[in-house]
Amino acid sequence: MPVEEMTIAKEGAQLFKAALSATQVSALESTLARQPRDHAGVRLSGIPELRPFLGPAGPVGKIPASLLGPQCLPVRAILFDKSAEQNWSLGWHQDRTITVRQRIDVDGFGPWSVKTGMVHVEPPFELLVGMVTLRVHLDAVPLTNAPLLVAPGSHKRGRIPTAEIPEVVSQCRVIPCLADTGDAWLYATPILHASDAAVEPKHRRVLQVDYAVGQLPGGLGWLGI
Repeated sequence: MPVEEMTIAKEGAQLFKAALSATQVSALESTLARQPRDHAGVRLSGIPELRPFLGPAGPVGKIPASLLGPQCLPVRAILFDKSAEQNWSLGWHQDRTITVRQRIDVDGFGPWSVKTGMVHVEPPFELLVGMVTLRVHLDAVPLTNAPLLVAPGSHKRGRIPTAEIPEVVSQCRVIPCLADTGDAWLYATPILHASDAAVEPKHRRVLQVDYAVGQLPGGLGWLGI
C-alpha cells in the first residue's frame, strides 16, 4: 500500500502533506530557537508561544482536532533532533506514559517516574487508546535520515507484552514515515514504532505532540504545554 493511502482509522498512521507552509515552518522554528541544541530530545512545557500552533484551531492542532474534535488538548510535547552528533536508534515499543502536574496516587495509574523534572505515569491503557500523536517535521526525512518506523494496525492489538513485540511487528510489517519539511504524521499513540540511526545523519528536527480529550480522574491534571 502506498504511504499516501494509509489512514489513521485503519492503519493507525496518516501523512498530512504540507501541513505547514514555509512561512509557518519558519515561525515555528523561531518559537523553538531558544531550546537546547545539544540534546537528542527536549521535553517542552510552559511555552505559551507554542499554543497558537498546537491548539485545536491552530495550523498544527487542527489535524488531531479533525479526528478527536475541537475539545482536544495538546498534553505533551518533545522536540527531537537527530544529527551527526546525536544519532541514536530506538527499538520497537509502545508509548505508555503521560505527563502530569504532580503525583497523586489513583487506582490504575503507575508506575511513576520523573524525567527532566516532569512527572510521568503509566495510565490505564484505555486512556492511551483515546489519544493520538502528531509529528511535525522541520527538516526533510528521507530513508537515509532515520524516519520513524511504524507497524500499521498494531494499535489495535492492545497492550503488547515486550516479548511479543517482534512477532507483532513481523505480522503487521514495517512502514517508514518519510516526510518533507512542513509535513506532519498523525498516529494512534499506542502504535508500535521505532527508529534506526541515520545512515547519512543530518539535522532531523521533529516536534512531537500528544493529544487527548477530557480531564484525568482523581485530581490528576495534564501538565500540558
